[in-house]
Amino acid sequence: MDVAQFDFDLPRSSIAQRPARPRDAARMLDVLPDHVLDLGVRDLPSRLQAGDLLVFNDTKVIPARIEGVRSAARGTAKVEVTLNRPLGDGRWSAFARPAKRLRAGDGVDFGSLRAEVVERGAGGEVTLAFAGSEASLFAALEQTGSMPLPPYMSRDADADDRSDYQTMFARAPGAVAAPTAALHFTPRLMAALAECGVAHTFVTLHVGAGTFLPVTASDTAAHRMHPEWGEASELTVEAVTATRQRRGRVVAVGTTALRVLESAARNGGGIEAFRGETSLFITPGYRFGVADLLLTNFHLPRSTLFMLVCAFAGTERMQRAYAHARDTGYRFYSYGDCCLLHRESAS
Repeated sequence: MDVAQFDFDLPRSSIAQRPARPRDAARMLDVLPDHVLDLGVRDLPSRLQAGDLLVFNDTKVIPARIEGVRSAARGTAKVEVTLNRPLGDGRWSAFARPAKRLRAGDGVDFGSLRAEVVERGAGGEVTLAFAGSEASLFAALEQTGSMPLPPYMSRDADADDRSDYQTMFARAPGAVAAPTAALHFTPRLMAALAECGVAHTFVTLHVGAGTFLPVTASDTAAHRMHPEWGEASELTVEAVTATRQRRGRVVAVGTTALRVLESAARNGGGIEAFRGETSLFITPGYRFGVADLLLTNFHLPRSTLFMLVCAFAGTERMQRAYAHARDTGYRFYSYGDCCLLHRESAS
């Protein structure tokens, strides 16, 4: 599939640098089959129905961006590293800048942390080995790391991002990017949804830095997705199954929640518990098995996330919706506004 069909023009002025305050004051575009509605996130209860089920990603973003100094026989050099995902035994996949300064066997000092470079791969990827437990690493990152804002943000992370780039549901540490659709939710909004009879449940997907990597191939078949660890528990399976039985709709909050649900989908219908890595790459033509609606932010052109929303709601519909959003001042990307999408096959 030609990647060019997922391209669109977007001025840098459309990229949100800070979130709406309060969070639920963000705008929401309801993308219906034949028209769009300009709404706000606080209108979500009126767009859902009693018996519907919201599925959130409860991952917690770790301060995964750390600055260090390489120590090697050829001299010292400064490097910046963004941890991506754990590989076990203290090893982490990471992205380094500039990666050319690192070789296998180099030591890197990150303040209270020290790592050894195990391997250097392509595209800036490195494998680092840290001493100690994962819990001690996370504790050290809280002291020395910064929040890993996406590369399209034109500023460094600051103290506000420690809370801004974390959802109210954050529980399981391990993500290096936020599940941004859930950033719009507040206790007030959750109370309003509950009053309307809308239930909620959780999945976990530890979002990796690879989510921001551009698709450099000209054809989607040549693109490699970076694996991410996810889980859909038995409790989540029960909630989804009960929703189906009462003819309610499953609403994935964010592309990360959607990818976990689809990773847990059974052939022939239904859902089963899932725990492990997923590298599911969803493009137009994919047959969705679980989610009926998707609440998601506005994504990068030529990205795997824009391809996913085109698969969900239709490429032509999404191109029209994005053009409307751009022309009417919606704010794009992680700290931006959101849209409510209705699955094309269900329209």
